[in-house]
Amino acid sequence: MCGRYVSATPPDEVAKYFGALAPAPEHALSPNHNVAPTQTVYAVREREGVRSLDTLHWGLVPFWAKDPKIGNRMINARAETVAQKNAFRVPFSRRRCIIPADGFYEWQRLEGSKRKQPMFISRPDGEPFAFAGLWERWRDDNSLDADGEPLELRSCTIITCEANDAMAEIHDRMPVVLPPGAWDLWLEPSNADAEAAAALLVPAPSSLIRMHPVSTEVNNARNNGSHLIERADPIEA
Repeated sequence: MCGRYVSATPPDEVAKYFGALAPAPEHALSPNHNVAPTQTVYAVREREGVRSLDTLHWGLVPFWAKDPKIGNRMINARAETVAQKNAFRVPFSRRRCIIPADGFYEWQRLEGSKRKQPMFISRPDGEPFAFAGLWERWRDDNSLDADGEPLELRSCTIITCEANDAMAEIHDRMPVVLPPGAWDLWLEPSNADAEAAAALLVPAPSSLIRMHPVSTEVNNARNNGSHLIERADPIEA
């Protein structure tokens, strides 16, 4: 799974990397070294031929949901079933996005112990990951926003797949990482070719992965700061 990641690169740099329009200054997010579910995150979307870096709620809320809290359980979608699951089937065919990440965290089980070692995973070249994601629009006609319009929530989820050899050392799942050559196909809203999209949902090469142990401070989503991604001595089992 992917339940915590890092988004600290300035939005204008992220937007340039993905060939997208940057968000307006008032919508820019603060650097976050401990992004957690239900927070507002960046996502690259394409609509009417324009690619933009937008902000979405992490935890997909299906359009048919009666309560938006259902999104708390939908931070990830499994690649193996994303095209069939009721919550993800429609956005998989129409509303795909990319979730940029400077890196992500995963917790390694320690043999003979209930404790887990947090690990920070990033790219050896220092470039951001392009996680395959989906987004959805949920509307509550019974609640009004500040402008008197029905309340809307735009949310997203990160697709995961089986771990590659490098990741398998610490966990059996990992986020789907899209190579640059796949971005156009993935983001094009009019491309409803489910087979072509599904073919992209494979583990990234192990060469794209580097990792090191970090402090257990990252276990608490309230902790933040660049020190969280610094190498730390492994904890004792």
